[in-house]
Amino acid sequence: MRWRCPLPLLLFLLTDGSWGQSSGFRICAFNVQNLDTTKMTNTRVAHTLTRLVSRCDICLLQEVKDPQNAAIKVLVKALNRYSESNTSDRYEDAHQYHFVSSKSLGNSDNLQQYVFIYRKNTVNMTGEYQYQTKKKSFVRPPFVVRVQSNRTAIGEFVLVPLHTDPQDAVQEINHLYDVFQEVSKKWKTKNLMFLGDFNAGCAHMTRPDKKKIRLFSEKGFYWLIGDKVDTTVTDMTCPYDRIVVHGDVFLKHIKPYSAKVFNFAKEFRLSKDRVLKVSDHFPVEVMLKASGLLLQATPLHLLLSLSVILWYCITDHRAV
Repeated sequence: MRWRCPLPLLLFLLTDGSWGQSSGFRICAFNVQNLDTTKMTNTRVAHTLTRLVSRCDICLLQEVKDPQNAAIKVLVKALNRYSESNTSDRYEDAHQYHFVSSKSLGNSDNLQQYVFIYRKNTVNMTGEYQYQTKKKSFVRPPFVVRVQSNRTAIGEFVLVPLHTDPQDAVQEINHLYDVFQEVSKKWKTKNLMFLGDFNAGCAHMTRPDKKKIRLFSEKGFYWLIGDKVDTTVTDMTCPYDRIVVHGDVFLKHIKPYSAKVFNFAKEFRLSKDRVLKVSDHFPVEVMLKASGLLLQATPLHLLLSLSVILWYCITDHRAV
């Protein structure tokens, strides 16, 4: 027996490639800018949103103005159809999407919801909590969810969404520390991720403002989307949308360099006008490392493909 494996096959085996894409867990956050039933009647917008959300195991949508969840139900139905149509063969199960939504939050003239859309086969929602406060710490208080997934190495974690009021961005981001203290005690976990449109940049949050924000001054909080990142469709560089995790344990389970902006204008080859019909923000995302048990759930066709590659690599193919 002799080892005979072409470089492309070696690269496939030794790097993430398509294997890596199936062995992670993607969390996304997207300010969809006034998502309602009218917006979902635009077929191009609806299709783009479907493509965006379908990339994620769980996706936080903000600025949803849909108290009856009619638009969200249309989107979830489209996601399920899209997943079925893109299932390559009988060995691969289509994802089934579900959602949980907060009540309408905010000022009476601008009520919004936090909505989490997630893949039922990779995500278990084990808890929901609408943060309450006696003092007015937030215009739209976080709608917190506890998530369990066997697809992730970390297993269980908590997601804390926030869409700040731009004029009170610094104060609201600072009050996320109060949410951290309450939720970590309530659910007995320190594995929290904060995500959403914090308006954390440009005129709404400056460098000196960081001294007023405990998620910067207290130890153990890691800002995965940096200050020089542009999360908007505009020509200005404004890192409004952020992802922050607490604790070395959670940080260890993040795939390195996976926190980023998803520029769907570039990825989907859309004009700026078409992008702005969807939103004036781009989504942000991060990947969690896969569980060691994920290989057991790998689709049979992928295992068979790897078996063929390994056979090719170790077999002498010279003519007899």
